Amino acid sequence: QVQLAESGGGSVQAGGSLRVSCVPSEYASLVNCIKWFRQAPGKEREGVAGLYYSGRGTYYADSVKGRFTISQEKYTVHLQMNNLKPEDTALYTCAADPRSDCLTFGPNEYKWWGKGTQVTVGA
Repeated sequence: QVQLAESGGGSVQAGGSLRVSCVPSEYASLVNCIKWFRQAPGKEREGVAGLYYSGRGTYYADSVKGRFTISQEKYTVHLQMNNLKPEDTALYTCAADPRSDCLTFGPNEYKWWGKGTQVTVGA
């Protein structure tokens, strides 16, 4: 069983920056991709950004392109969030999966999930 540990997040004013990170606590070699999702109160969970550990591709939601950057340091995946907006406020959760095309998956298809970390952006 792969367990995901998240760190980072917090509160910032609009225009500020935050970074969230995700790392499998063990069995990291089973993971093929990591994807960040977010869910704001009253809204559906949406994919934000993700990557394949192999380096063969990344994913960004249109709403974060040009502002968020996903990267990896070995098995740790960082999501650098710049020029944050109040609408970015949400619970950010990372998910992982072993399958080959997992970066195309929606939230219901991911095998392993972290517990989430809150990001709050003030106006």
